Amino acid sequence: MTLWASVHACFGVVCALSGTPVLRWVGGPAPSALGWAVAALAVLAALVCAAVARYGLRPPLRALLWAVCGLAAATAFSLLMDILVLLFGQAVDSWAVTANRALAAIGTLLLAATARAARRPSAVAAATTPATAVAAPPAASLRVHLVACAGTAAFLPYVVMKQIWASGGTFAGVTGEETAAISERNGASGLWLTLESWGLDGTVLMAALGTFLLWGLVRPWGQVFPRRVPFLRGRRVPRGLPLTPALIGAATLVPYGVLGTGYVVLATAGVVTVRRGDFPTSADALLVGWIGMIAFAGYGTALAVAARSYWLRTRPVGRGG
Repeated sequence: MTLWASVHACFGVVCALSGTPVLRWVGGPAPSALGWAVAALAVLAALVCAAVARYGLRPPLRALLWAVCGLAAATAFSLLMDILVLLFGQAVDSWAVTANRALAAIGTLLLAATARAARRPSAVAAATTPATAVAAPPAASLRVHLVACAGTAAFLPYVVMKQIWASGGTFAGVTGEETAAISERNGASGLWLTLESWGLDGTVLMAALGTFLLWGLVRPWGQVFPRRVPFLRGRRVPRGLPLTPALIGAATLVPYGVLGTGYVVLATAGVVTVRRGDFPTSADALLVGWIGMIAFAGYGTALAVAARSYWLRTRPVGRGG
C-alpha cells in the first residue's frame, strides 16, 4: 500500500507541476491542478492504512477506508474502455489519464482488500496457519447462477445488433457498410477494420470473453484449472486473475449502464432529446441506446454479484469478515 501511495502521489504531483491533465470531464480534459487532488487522495489512503495497521480496523477507520476506496474507484472509471482501445491497437486519448486510472484501480483493490479484513490474525494464528492455505470454496449459490444467466441474456440483443452490422446487414436504419465507414472515420485500428471485413465485430469478441469471465466466477472451473489446460491442470487459480478484470469491468459498466439507462428512460419519456448522431432518426438512436445500456447495466451488475461471490468463496483461511 505504501509503495502504491508513493507512486500515485508522485505521479499526481508531477502531472500538476507539468500542467498535464490526469482526469477528464464529459467535455474534455479536466484542469491539470487536479493532479494535486490525486496526490492528496493517495497520501490520505496511506495515512488511513497506517492507522489501521496501528489501531486495527475500528468502525470509523473502516468507514474512512471505504470512502477513500470509493473515490479511487470513481477515478478509475473508464479504465476498461481504455484497455479495450489498446487491445485493438488504437491510441487512448491521454496516456496520463489512462495511467492515473490504472493506478487508481490498483489502489481501489488494495483499499477494498484492507477494508474487507474484519480483523488482523493473531500472532498464534499467524504462526499456525499457512499463508497459502485456502478454504475449500463452495459452489456459487442458485441466486448467483440466476444473476449470471440474466447478465448473459442482457448481452444477447447487443451481440445480435453488432453482428448484424459486422455481417453487412442493416439495423436501426444503418447498414454494415455505413458502420464500417464510421469506424474508419473515427480512427479505428487496422485490426478492428480487419475483423469487420471478416464479418466479426470487436465488441462481440470482448462480450464473449466477458461472458467467459462471468461464468468462470460462478462455476468450479474458475477456481481450479481444468484438466485440458496444459501445465496448470488441477492447480488453484490465483484469486487476482479473474477478480482484477471483474472488478475493473464492474466498476466501469455498472455506473455507465445505470446512468445510461436513466438517460434513455428520460429520453423515452420525452424529458430529454436524444441526438440522432449517425442514425437516420432519433428513434433509431434511442433503440440502439436501450440495447446498449441494458447490456452494460445487466452484465455489469451480474459481474459485480459474481465477483463478490467469488471473493467470499475463495478467501484464504484465517481471515474473518
